[in-house]
Amino acid sequence: MSAPEELPKLLGDCVHCGFCLPTCPTYVLWGEEMDSPRGRIHLMEQHQRGEPLGPAMVQHFDACLGCMACVTACPSGVQYDRLIELTRAEVEREHPRSAADRALRKIIFGLFPYPRRLRALRGPLRLYQRSGLDRAVRRTGVLERLSPSLAAMERLAPPLGRAPRLPGRVAARGGRRATVGMLTGCVQREFFPGVNAATARVLAMEGCDVVIPRNQGCCGALSLHSGREDEARRFARRTIETFENVDVIVVNAAGCGSSMKEYARLLADDPAWAARAEALSARTRDLAEYLVELGPRAPRRPLPVTVAYHDACHLAHAQGVRSQPRALLAGIPELTVREIADPDVCCGSAGTYNLLQPGPAAELGDRKAAHVRATGADVLVAANPGCAMQIADALGRQGAPMAVAHTAEILDASLRGLGPDGFRTPLS
Repeated sequence: MSAPEELPKLLGDCVHCGFCLPTCPTYVLWGEEMDSPRGRIHLMEQHQRGEPLGPAMVQHFDACLGCMACVTACPSGVQYDRLIELTRAEVEREHPRSAADRALRKIIFGLFPYPRRLRALRGPLRLYQRSGLDRAVRRTGVLERLSPSLAAMERLAPPLGRAPRLPGRVAARGGRRATVGMLTGCVQREFFPGVNAATARVLAMEGCDVVIPRNQGCCGALSLHSGREDEARRFARRTIETFENVDVIVVNAAGCGSSMKEYARLLADDPAWAARAEALSARTRDLAEYLVELGPRAPRRPLPVTVAYHDACHLAHAQGVRSQPRALLAGIPELTVREIADPDVCCGSAGTYNLLQPGPAAELGDRKAAHVRATGADVLVAANPGCAMQIADALGRQGAPMAVAHTAEILDASLRGLGPDGFRTPLS
């Protein structure tokens, strides 16, 4: 079904009941009707009736995080996630952005979906951090005055250490139970290589041969969730070719897993790729989802630590993966899991949102960080690199840096008997 046919049909599902309002991050912040899902649907209906995509209307669409909390809350099954994707694609086609906005988006989408470009940035960025120049620049506030978005980009970058490369294949330990492909991602690969290493080790210790294709690139998540559909399709086709010959593709970043599970819809109108896309989407699993399906085999060793588990939006709302990470953590002896208040409200990362909308993103990050601190946990567990950077930055700004770890790193520490010191390094 084409977008002009699909949009009116989807818009008709909304009965304007308002159940979505308390779950919407921007409505929580501002209390403005047009910055709620119901209000944005009203604007979409206006556009369908001929109202042009002017700056005021686009501003409300741009302010949406695309977190999908409203989709979870909606009793009528409104596919708001699809509505905002279609609308953003229309915005990209029809709305002329300012020169500054175009330049910023060119930087973001010319850098973050390309691991090799990120890798080239690692050396200078690491030197910048190790020299102490980063702290000096922040004290001056020069970047904030020049561009809040560039200041956010600089501030969110995690401390960079060495980034050892993974082999192309990691052999199962003990009897082989499965052969899986592993997506290494873009930001995950270059900024959080320890997460990928831990993921490969955990899968191997649970009896999986892990295939890690060296030629893999971006899955297209940032492009897809920003309305850049043609670009997302190009990334999707390459990812399908890369992982077509494995039985299961394991993904350890929430946004990436969400986008790969959408390939069937993204390429549905492409006869050459539709069936291949559907097959790959059906074989894609989040790491926690797959490990629970597989069942535990490797012995868990005690890990005496208290963790707060953060629900990444593209894991909980987009993929419905909520219980599985908690089940994995609950299976570790002596580990205590504490819940974070208002878990369905986004932390403000939302892909590129904290770069394009740094003001509201920081407010949401501060809100989430306060809830994390209230748990009294020692470690924050987050299964998405954007969330990890966003909440770590907010904790640091509140003067309460905390260790942030991925579910894979917690499991890895338990399976290898490392103890809490195996991962407790604050990101900020």
